[in-house]
Amino acid sequence: MFAYILKRLLLMIPTLFGVLLLTFLVIQFVPGGPVEQYLAEAKAGSRGAEGAGMAYRGAQGIDPKRLDEIKALYGFDKPPAERFVQMLGQFARFDLGNSFFQNKSVWQLIKDKLPVSISLGLWTFFISYLIAVPLGIAKAVRAGSRFDLLSTIIVLVGYAIPGFVLGVALLVIFGGQLQMFPLRGLTSSSWEDMGWAARVVDYLWHITLPVTAMVAGSFAVTAMLTKNAFLEEIRKQYVVTAKAKGLSERQVLWRHVFRNALLPIVTGFPAAFIGAFFTGALLIETLFSLDGLGLLSYESVIRRDYPVVLGTLYLFTLIGLLTKLVSDLCYVWVDPRVKFD
Repeated sequence: MFAYILKRLLLMIPTLFGVLLLTFLVIQFVPGGPVEQYLAEAKAGSRGAEGAGMAYRGAQGIDPKRLDEIKALYGFDKPPAERFVQMLGQFARFDLGNSFFQNKSVWQLIKDKLPVSISLGLWTFFISYLIAVPLGIAKAVRAGSRFDLLSTIIVLVGYAIPGFVLGVALLVIFGGQLQMFPLRGLTSSSWEDMGWAARVVDYLWHITLPVTAMVAGSFAVTAMLTKNAFLEEIRKQYVVTAKAKGLSERQVLWRHVFRNALLPIVTGFPAAFIGAFFTGALLIETLFSLDGLGLLSYESVIRRDYPVVLGTLYLFTLIGLLTKLVSDLCYVWVDPRVKFD
């Protein structure tokens, strides 16, 4: 086991290197970098000043020395290979750098945005599992029945509808026409002045629509996986033997089938749980004006805020690799028969 864990940890190094290298190379060919955006803003400012009849030196162009200072500020005065090696050295010390435009470290930005993504992710995770696992078990026990057919249709329809499309519909119907729920944010502007009970109600009132939009399609895979796992176990010989010994179907289901059937669900639990903290729902966050990690990533790509793009990519990739390792180790914990050698 120790040798397997060590090998997996060592394999993370080339994986991280490959992800960062590929992203860094793509960035080099993307037009409109931070320096170009600065120059475009300066040109736009000079045009505005000219339109107002004001003398503005920016209309004469950027001084070459000033341009060199701007490139040095963003680190573009060095060749790409040197910048990449410097970035790897920072990441090895878990220094994610500073944002080009927000005057904050990448770590601080992640800490500021993480609570919103945690709110969305954890609610989605727990509600999805609380619905999907019992539904999957019920579908397996009643396989082929009308309940199984109707629930499958509903699950697949929910899975087929994109979350942002459902979010738009919810906003239009319940937020616009019926005005039952707020259109944006996680809390009201007067949240600080409320009592704790009123704060809880206000928070749940705001989170209902975005969580509903995310949950609708997220539990479909877990529900169908649970159903198929239970069906596979129910059809095995040990179930027939247990029934022949006089055990009731309920006893067979909960004492024998349940543990074996939940193997794929339990082993995927760590990845789903950790992913709930860091998986930013970009479209949902944008649609409901929620300032989370998804919106941060989108704005960073649009503004070419490369330290934020690469820093968050490095952190989330590392967390994903470690979580995948934990998920694999859960197989041994749940089923001792599994051997990695």
